[in-house]
Amino acid sequence: MSENTENTESTLKSQTLSCESKTSDQSAHKPVKVVVALGGNALEEKGKESTAENQRNTVSRTCRLLAKLSAAGYEIAIVHGNGPQVGRILLASETAHNVTPAMPFDVCGAMSQGYIGYHIQQAMREALQQEGRSDIPVVSLVTQVLVDPDDPAFQLPEKPIGIFYTKEEAEVLKKEKGYTMREDAGRGWRRVVASPKPVEIVEFETLKRLWDSTIVILCGGGGIPVVRKADGSLQGVPAVIDKDLAAAKVAEEIGADILLILTEVDQVAVNFGRPDQQDLGSMTCEEAEIYIDEGHFAPGSMLPKVQAAVQFTRSGEGRHAVITSLAQAVDALQGTAGTRILSAE
Repeated sequence: MSENTENTESTLKSQTLSCESKTSDQSAHKPVKVVVALGGNALEEKGKESTAENQRNTVSRTCRLLAKLSAAGYEIAIVHGNGPQVGRILLASETAHNVTPAMPFDVCGAMSQGYIGYHIQQAMREALQQEGRSDIPVVSLVTQVLVDPDDPAFQLPEKPIGIFYTKEEAEVLKKEKGYTMREDAGRGWRRVVASPKPVEIVEFETLKRLWDSTIVILCGGGGIPVVRKADGSLQGVPAVIDKDLAAAKVAEEIGADILLILTEVDQVAVNFGRPDQQDLGSMTCEEAEIYIDEGHFAPGSMLPKVQAAVQFTRSGEGRHAVITSLAQAVDALQGTAGTRILSAE
């Protein structure tokens, strides 16, 4: 068992009493609405083979913590990433293209939502049963997210997906399929796609109707990016939506109180990895933007999490975001761990 796993298991035991206390405190008040954004470490454990069985085991540990949030009286919805999983689906599809037609990227994204959602909803049902809350239904929702076809990201695609190709193979794909191909650090050529901002959660009304009774898993991988055609119909596009920004959009639209972004570190830090690293217990949106301008947060890592946190916090009065590790989730919601992103006093 890895150190991370041991920490998570010990946290499960130590936080049970605080969750029970929170349940009694919230029973006389309006339930707190929380949208949870799960990082990759909540689905896969580093150093282990990326099998379905290993993912299911990791998801089970994750859901035991999430179930404690629900049992404590929080109303939650779950958004998750899909980076490694959709990459493997695409790899399998492209590798077998001589045997069966390769699936387009938006379809691969939908497939990843299905199998990750299946693991989460199955594990959540088991975890809720252990908490004595088998009465709470859990469902995963294949979710489309509307993007703007004029988003500047489409003019500068930079998100690598799929397998490596030779330069010659890349030229053929550019000519025959119109793919944008880019050389990747001397390892070969890869397809790159845009990462547009989420505009609208297409299945939002479904989430709204389910919220009061059901834990909904949605916007897997940031959601399946779609554009609206002239006749009003939707069409999938090859793109990747950041899952933290999608979670922020979900939280805004559902009127959540807290956006809880779970990642590998307990707190956000400035000067990360340096001798003068400073962990942050809280920061205002204004302070966060200063840190962003100073380059403290890495693109594709902490940067989109902080940006999503600022976006949500500013979307309504009384809202705030929390960034922390999975193991600290319960304590972070109670204000004793993690990094809180707050409106200016």
